[in-house]
Formats: sequence, structure tokens, C-alpha cells
Amino acid sequence: MDLKALAMGIAFAVMWSSAFTSATMIVQAAPPLTALALRFLLAGLTGVLIARCLGQSFRLTRGQWRVVVVFGLLQNALYLGLNFVAMKITGASVAAIVASSMPLLVALAGWAFYGERLSGLAAGGLIAGIFGVALIMGARIQGGVDPFGLMLVCFGALALTGATLSMRGAAGAGNSLFVIVSLQMLVGAAAVGLVAGVTETWVVDWSWRLVWAFLYTVYAPGLLATWIWFLLVQRIGAVKAATFHFLNPFFGVLIAWALLGETLGIWDVVGVVVIAAGILAVQLSRAQSAKAP
Repeated sequence: MDLKALAMGIAFAVMWSSAFTSATMIVQAAPPLTALALRFLLAGLTGVLIARCLGQSFRLTRGQWRVVVVFGLLQNALYLGLNFVAMKITGASVAAIVASSMPLLVALAGWAFYGERLSGLAAGGLIAGIFGVALIMGARIQGGVDPFGLMLVCFGALALTGATLSMRGAAGAGNSLFVIVSLQMLVGAAAVGLVAGVTETWVVDWSWRLVWAFLYTVYAPGLLATWIWFLLVQRIGAVKAATFHFLNPFFGVLIAWALLGETLGIWDVVGVVVIAAGILAVQLSRAQSAKAP
């Protein structure tokens, strides 16, 4: 892995992790589902414009349409919708920690439902990661975290895991990357907007912090991080690129502490280190399996 790939991976991890903090800033001042629907709408329309400028194809295969619909509903609408509602009462760090366990959940589901074999390294990493999450969540529950918000975040992580697993064998993006990403967001905008229309009222506490957090969430984690991830996968492959997920618990908790002043206890630190080590072990095991003849 060269220095450029390393810089791209770290940049992706920082932007992905920072989305929990910027989203918390948004939901503290605006109705969460309405704000999320507007985020998807703006990002989707921007992505369509970028795709047009790049000359990308809008003629999608059946597999690509499957990606659009499944990710639009499971990842964008359900996963992010549940997280936006939850972050209004739990804060950014809890959501970041639970969401960061997704690679562990994918490995667990692959073993349980697809009969995938786990190496000793992967099994150890899986056990360590689950223990780290339980350690943090136990401390947070004792500290008074809202159990309903925690439940929403956990269901969101399961939705993201389901979206990831459902894409096995789907067609690649080809020359339609921004088309697919944009249509996913527009599907999410429609689904979340429908729910927001019947459950929320438009009451907003306007501030420059809200405006900048909203724009940042739309264009940095939403579009720029997607583009960097695509380039990184092209450069070093999906298995190696996925190892950067082990940085997400670190950055997610650190950014929430630095910008939102969320509490950071000793068990949070220990748990984050254990989770990160578990994710890294699982991804390194995959990398070894990919190299094996």
C-alpha cells in the first residue's frame, strides 16, 4: 500500500466518522427525518449533475437497479433514518460506535447464514469486537443513555449489514458510479420524506452552525467520501480498502468529544481499542484469504 492510498483511506475514515457529529448538530436544531430527506434530495440532484458532466451512463443493468433500490431503502432510508432519530437523544459517539461494528456483523452473518468459514484470527477478532461493543454499551446504559435511542441505533446497524450482504454478486458500478449513488439518494429522499411528512412538523432553530453542518454532511460524507472510496477500491482492491474501517471507532468518538463535548470515559477508550482491534483482525483475515490460491 503506497502513501497516496494510505492518505485516501484515512481521509475516507475521517469523513465517514465525522458524519455522526455533523448529523447530531443537525438533529439538535431541525426535525431529523425532514433534514435527512432534504440531505438526500440535494446530494442526489448534485450527483446527477456530476454524472451528466462526467458523461456517465444512465442505462443501468438489472443488478445495478437492485443496488439502487436495496441501498436506497436499507442503507439510506432505514439505516440513516434510524440513526438520525436516535442521535437526537443518544448523541454522536454511541451511534458511531455501534455503526462501526458493521464489518463484524457482516462477518458474523456470513458465518451464520452463508456458511463462510472463519479463520482463528477472524473468530478472535469477531469475539473481541462484540466484547468491546458490549463493554461500551454496558457502561453507557449505567451512565443513563436512552435505551430506546440505543435500540434504534442497533436496528440501524442491522439494516446496514443487510444492505451489505444483499449486494453479493451484484453488478459493478462500471461507468455509472455517480448515477447509481445519486439514484440511491433520491430513493432514500422519497422514502424518508414520506415518513417525515406524516410524523414531523417543520420547526427549525436556524443558525450558521446548522447550515454548515448540513452542507458538510451532504457533500463531504455524502458525495466526496463515496468518490474517494471508489478510487481507493480501484487502487488497492476492496479487501485491503475495507481494513480502514478499523479507524472508524477511533475517529467517531474522538470527533464527537472534540466538537460536541461528549463525555469520554475510560471504558469508552478501552472498548474502542478492542473494537478496532477486532475489526482489523477480521479484515486482515479476509486479506489473507484473498491472497490464498
